[in-house]
Amino acid sequence: MTPRRQIVLLTTAIACAGLALGAARARDVPKVATGFIAHTLCSETFVSGLDSQRDLTETTEAMPGSGLLTWAMNLQIDHARKDVTVTLFGIGRSHAVYREGLGCTLEHGQGIADVPLPIDDKQPALLPEIAGPGIVPPQSEALSAALDRAFTEPAQPPYRHTRAIVVMKAGRIIAERYADGIRPETQLLGFSMTKSVISALTGILVRQGKLKLDGPAPIAAWQDPDDPRHAITVDQLLRHTAGIALGSSLEASLGSVLEPVNTMKYAENDMAGFAERAPLASAPGTAWNYHDGNFLILSHLIRNAAGGKPADALRFARRELFAPLGMLNVTLQLDSAGTIEGSGEMMASARDWARFGQLYLNDGVVGGKRILPEGWVNCSASATPNAWVGIGAGFWTNQGDSFGAKFRVEHGWPRDAFFAKGTIGQYTIVIPSERLVIVRLGRSPNFPPAADGVFDLVRDVVAITREKGKLAGAE
Repeated sequence: MTPRRQIVLLTTAIACAGLALGAARARDVPKVATGFIAHTLCSETFVSGLDSQRDLTETTEAMPGSGLLTWAMNLQIDHARKDVTVTLFGIGRSHAVYREGLGCTLEHGQGIADVPLPIDDKQPALLPEIAGPGIVPPQSEALSAALDRAFTEPAQPPYRHTRAIVVMKAGRIIAERYADGIRPETQLLGFSMTKSVISALTGILVRQGKLKLDGPAPIAAWQDPDDPRHAITVDQLLRHTAGIALGSSLEASLGSVLEPVNTMKYAENDMAGFAERAPLASAPGTAWNYHDGNFLILSHLIRNAAGGKPADALRFARRELFAPLGMLNVTLQLDSAGTIEGSGEMMASARDWARFGQLYLNDGVVGGKRILPEGWVNCSASATPNAWVGIGAGFWTNQGDSFGAKFRVEHGWPRDAFFAKGTIGQYTIVIPSERLVIVRLGRSPNFPPAADGVFDLVRDVVAITREKGKLAGAE
């Protein structure tokens, strides 16, 4: 396709957006596209240490239609200042700024909240060590072959771009592998796996009596009893049944730039405030609609309950969750207002994602200490009515009779499996019946569902480790 033809298509797309959404929303379309690229490149260049061009190529290949925009983008990566600036035809400028220990934040010309880093109090880990310092080779030829399959690229698109796999059985890594340039300590974007971490932090606050699962969520803008949003509960936010009108976050494609939830994420200074001002699309608790606004509001609740300041929320997360699990390679990135971007911007090493999964395999207990409330893990994995993809409270789940749960079970996943899931191929899968945690990180299209190879990976690992267990029992 010629550049002239691409310009015509791009201009037409933005014009159509203007007709459908109004001029104000249409102006946000280029900024949404450039914002996603700027933030992702900033995070994975300056936190992960990845090659920026390779990262851009793998990310855009995983997002159908994005090539219509990215070819026309101007990218400036300043390694001295550690920032990334992206424009689209000279408009829609997005600027992502790296700060040591805080990762990257999109700066919208209004300044970024000053956030002092919490002091590391050297709290000892309670979770037993999951591996030695070196990479753990697959503990059998069958496991090695399974990882070979997971890392092998198809002959033609869609490509998998697998970056890291960790397989943990009964609390110990039995296989791991990494793509070139990635190590066990490399922090990688979890995207919406971040939501599961926000769910865990919410659970800790429930255990401490600082939040209630049921009853009105303590959002200042909703405190008027006559406000229909007053009835929204923490549980409804966790399950995406709050009814807030922000569109959907299920897509990762060119069309998704039109959703207001993405205007919130890539064009707004205070993301949670934007979500809290949104009206209702449906009465709380009556309909399921997955979008990032729910978890940005939860992030605001966590910040308030932890003390109100950005550093309070970061200190709380480290003290109550990351330190007990031994999660040392983690970055919680913030919005410009200083609230944790809890819908999709946590970075962690594959091993640390596995440690997080182990907490749920252990029913919320580590080293004899209860981190999550009793019953929280079951609640997290319990199916949400009408959630056709199969979602619980902050986790995806194979419980219930949803289309997604049935589909995964038919493709070899155990019925009791539940998992944190991030767009374009991020997974932390917990399988209690097999004592397994499987982490897979990469850059793969969301559709078709088998594009990332995770169905085969789960089926292979379950069969191999189950057979190995039988042999060990026979000995």
